[in-house]
Amino acid sequence: MVSSAKITAKSASKTAPQPSVKSAKSPVAKASGAGEPFLRFHHSNDLRTKTNTLLSTIETAPDAALHGQSLADLVAELTEVGMDYYFMKALKQAKVGFVGEQSARLGISGATKLISSVSRKFIERMDAAQLQVVVRHIRELS
Repeated sequence: MVSSAKITAKSASKTAPQPSVKSAKSPVAKASGAGEPFLRFHHSNDLRTKTNTLLSTIETAPDAALHGQSLADLVAELTEVGMDYYFMKALKQAKVGFVGEQSARLGISGATKLISSVSRKFIERMDAAQLQVVVRHIRELS
């Protein structure tokens, strides 16, 4: 026999609003080739300005490869802000407490450093054409 709680949960999941899917008419959907669902994060206007400035610089640079280190720095900063947005923000809202937040922050910090270290090694060795691909990808995310 199925409990009424299970029936209610099943009914609610059928009627719950689904996450929005990017329209196939949008530039992002066209660029990525699919109208698949996605998640993004909010960041500061200063970081947005910094991102757009660097991306524009690389897009117009005669030798974009000279900007690999700057792009690696930007990717590291965006990774850190994204991890904070996706994980720490939820923990703060859930009020897991100081010890819980600090434990999570320590773990996320370690993961972020590892990701940034690995991505830096690749980005700094990229040629101009490869950096342009990374720049286009970051533009698609914004």
